[in-house]
Amino acid sequence: MKKIIKRICLALAACFAVLPFSACKDDGDGMTVVKVNEVTHSVFYAPMYLAESLGYFAEENIKIELTNGGGADNVMSAVLSGDSHVGFCGPEAALYVLIGGSTDVPTVFGQLTKRDGSFLVSRTPEPNFSWENLRGKEILAGRKGGVPAMTFEYVLNQYGLTDGTDLDLNYDVAFNLMTSAFEAGTADYCTMFDPTAYEYEAAGKGYVVASVGEASGEVPYTCFIAKNSWLTKNQKTAEGFLRAVTKAVKYVNETPSATIAPYLTRYFAGVSEASLAASVERYRAIDAWRTELSMTEDSFNRLQDIIENAGELSRRATLDELVDNTYAKKVYGEIYTN
Repeated sequence: MKKIIKRICLALAACFAVLPFSACKDDGDGMTVVKVNEVTHSVFYAPMYLAESLGYFAEENIKIELTNGGGADNVMSAVLSGDSHVGFCGPEAALYVLIGGSTDVPTVFGQLTKRDGSFLVSRTPEPNFSWENLRGKEILAGRKGGVPAMTFEYVLNQYGLTDGTDLDLNYDVAFNLMTSAFEAGTADYCTMFDPTAYEYEAAGKGYVVASVGEASGEVPYTCFIAKNSWLTKNQKTAEGFLRAVTKAVKYVNETPSATIAPYLTRYFAGVSEASLAASVERYRAIDAWRTELSMTEDSFNRLQDIIENAGELSRRATLDELVDNTYAKKVYGEIYTN
């Protein structure tokens, strides 16, 4: 964890050397621009894309500028330096900054996904898959210290499997390069998000054998994070942002996948509507999204159990040190009581 904290803290120091984006800017059309840096690009995050595609952000006078960080550490660096207003990644990134002693610890102000969204892909069909099948194998599971890798290791441990003894977790490949490395011959298994996993299987390149999220249980997996200084100056924008996403979650939960898919095509060039619909259905089947975008204390404690299990947590934190559920609870009450 020391290496992770060091990298993030270097970004924090750098933010004082440049002009920070402390407040959102007008795009010239009266819209407030919010720069969002996402950890990866996946149908797992469909509600956020739908909030834009369905016009929910526009209703809040918000225009999103979306970039892909390719890992939670990169997302947090962008937030700390001021390159992005909102980071969309695992809350562990903010937790590491808190533990590192920052004076402006980023705050989790919303939680979209409540379990791991990756699927375990095998090179061969395993209709009767058992986690014991991984014994003696090599698995690409993400960056060491990141929630995907730590959650996967947590699941393995629950089934009596230990990295380095019973199997080997390969941490050498960057998160956004794992699929291409797997296709090139690295490892026996790889974790993938949809629609990548669905398309990979449909092309006959591999076989989805398990949902990591179903095995791990609920955990605050992907959250909206911003510096306290930004939230203080942009409270109405933060509230409007979560209102738009909350409406989109409601839409996803109440709308057939085939109806949803056309609204997602602009975000996934080259991916068919059928693949997008199947991916939405698969995430809905594992109950992937929070209806109220708040974080529970139980799930936060489970996250810390997972990080502690991976040997990456030097001290535990309380929910109030890192999370502000005020925005999520307010907009949920507005949407679901009207």
